[in-house]
Amino acid sequence: MNDETETLPGELREEIRARVFGPGFIRLTQTLAREGKPFRISLRPVRLKGQALFQAEMRDGAQAQTRNLSEPAARKGLEEILAQRGKRELHLVTAEGDLHVRVTKKGRPLVSRGKPKAAGAPPPADHDRAKRQPLTDFDATPLLRVLGIAADDGAIRASMRGKYDQVNALLRAVEPLLPEAPPPTFTVVDCGCGKAYLTLALQRFLTLAKGWPDVRVLGIDRNPDVVAAARAQAQALGVGEAVTFQAAEIAAAEWPQTPDLVMSLHACDTATDDALIAAVRTKAARILCVPCCQHELHHALVGGGPMRAVLRHGILRERLADLLTDTFRAQVLRICGYRARVMEFVSPEATGRNLLIRAERGLRPGLGEAVAEYRALCGFWGVRPYIGRLVPDDDAP
Repeated sequence: MNDETETLPGELREEIRARVFGPGFIRLTQTLAREGKPFRISLRPVRLKGQALFQAEMRDGAQAQTRNLSEPAARKGLEEILAQRGKRELHLVTAEGDLHVRVTKKGRPLVSRGKPKAAGAPPPADHDRAKRQPLTDFDATPLLRVLGIAADDGAIRASMRGKYDQVNALLRAVEPLLPEAPPPTFTVVDCGCGKAYLTLALQRFLTLAKGWPDVRVLGIDRNPDVVAAARAQAQALGVGEAVTFQAAEIAAAEWPQTPDLVMSLHACDTATDDALIAAVRTKAARILCVPCCQHELHHALVGGGPMRAVLRHGILRERLADLLTDTFRAQVLRICGYRARVMEFVSPEATGRNLLIRAERGLRPGLGEAVAEYRALCGFWGVRPYIGRLVPDDDAP
């Protein structure tokens, strides 16, 4: 194959140069494979101490490196991007519209263009102030359109901006749980998947941004109508075989053997516990849980000792019950052999239910100290929480 068939046509390269260093430039991303691992490099404008610069991020498999470049250095870097050969994808976002170039194995560039997303370009981001948005790591426009987050022209709907930010936040929360090297197959179960925003977004993110070869996701929801709509969305994206759905209760669903990741996002009340119980019993390697409404302990609290006065006030009793419910969940996960961490994943202004439990299997199950703390907490408040069915009684083996 000669050089001309492997490099981009001269006119196309000139257009990319002009748009990257012209007004309205937002982001340039190129993705390819190196030694079987995904390699992605992106370039975007930033402002550091009042100076206009370009930020380059290179992600080689699980390794990431970021540099801030002057315009001459950025021009040199762009030439290196344009000089790449072989199968690859280049995605350019500007105020004038998107440019997407997919280069086939034979070196043929397939070019598509998108309409402007908004009038005018946003100013360069202040360095390190804006959080990274994983949905910009790949061409997410088809996904966002199917989910109804973006309009036909690719612009994020004003009414869906909160959902867009929430999906990005959840993808950021998932990343620390992911293995460093792309596994041959990665299996996810999404309990109470609802409209499948994260179900589909995670599969597309791991496949297109991370370059993982085989990502399988099972969404479970008790509402047959919601499941039918989610299946239609997966078919529209061409991932109907990789992303499947079951209309069933979480505890009654047919689970894959030993999932790599179990998610439960805003599953109501004890449905969150059903997801955690199923995850533990199938020995899932990783768990990501965002609890929703929590009613189980609200009327069950009877103890409290010197803290019993808190229970006389409805709002304080409700907040205490929420706090204790998630404390029990994290503690039982620890007993069952998981390193659990509780954190906020978005600001309270975005959603009141912004607590996230992230857990990874790796401890010895049944640690005596953890069991003792759990039983002492149960005794202090006079409760046996739903999640406690994972903890054997004193006389159990």
